[in-house]
Amino acid sequence: MNTDPIADFLTRIRNASQAGHAVVEAPASKMKLEIARILQDQGYIASYKHDATGPQGVVKVALKYDKMSKSPVIRGIDRISTPGLRKYFGSTELPRVKYGLGIAIVTTSKGIMTDKEARSSNVGGELICYVY
Repeated sequence: MNTDPIADFLTRIRNASQAGHAVVEAPASKMKLEIARILQDQGYIASYKHDATGPQGVVKVALKYDKMSKSPVIRGIDRISTPGLRKYFGSTELPRVKYGLGIAIVTTSKGIMTDKEARSSNVGGELICYVY
């Protein structure tokens, strides 16, 4: 039994990118698919795919690496809000990650989005993770 499936998903991505793997698999959920969509839109991963076999399916994430140095594009991915301690921020209080070079993924009443999108939409919410 996993008490924090989002932290498990982020840890799988972090560990696979540091180990140099091309693809990482994790049990699928709507939130994990939205996080993968945001990571692809922001250029942190190459692609993702939802394989619906089994009871809940599997999300497959193709990781992205720098062509010259072969280093992973994702330098760090940190879980912020946990099941034991939820972190909520208003639209004006959302933190900037690495002086605007990274992103924060926020779940809002209008869906899951980046901190920049949440600021422009003037909505706050629960801060899921930092990606840089």
